[in-house]
Amino acid sequence: NKDLMGGLIDVLAGDFRQTLPVIPRGTMADEIKACLKSSYLWKQVKVMKLTTNMRIQNNCQNSQRFSDYLLKIGDGQEATTENGNIRLSNEFCKICPTLENLINQVYPDITLNIQNIQWLQERAILAPLNEKVKEINFTVQEKVPTAART
Repeated sequence: NKDLMGGLIDVLAGDFRQTLPVIPRGTMADEIKACLKSSYLWKQVKVMKLTTNMRIQNNCQNSQRFSDYLLKIGDGQEATTENGNIRLSNEFCKICPTLENLINQVYPDITLNIQNIQWLQERAILAPLNEKVKEINFTVQEKVPTAART
């Protein structure tokens, strides 16, 4: 089949402000050249935008402020350091010296709240590597009481 993508419909999802390709030892120009938007294929793409932010549907003021903050970063409106890095707002970040401290900050009194779905939905610890995710999950699970089984 000589049709583009074999004649199949492909769904591509993501935020182009967050999904730059990784080019080892590449420059910003290399990253831009490697983007789908720079490809000859882009002319064939039909862009459909999601317009409802599901994260803020619960009318939580903190969620709205965080959403606005992320958009400001994505639109290049947040101040950067001389190295071009963004210093994250203390409003949304907590500096924790240990993993134990981080877990206690995000999940205070987890033993009392483990059955509270709303409480759990309002919390998350993100990590860039699966190994760290496994370590965090294991440590959190160790704090949750379970019934003894034989």
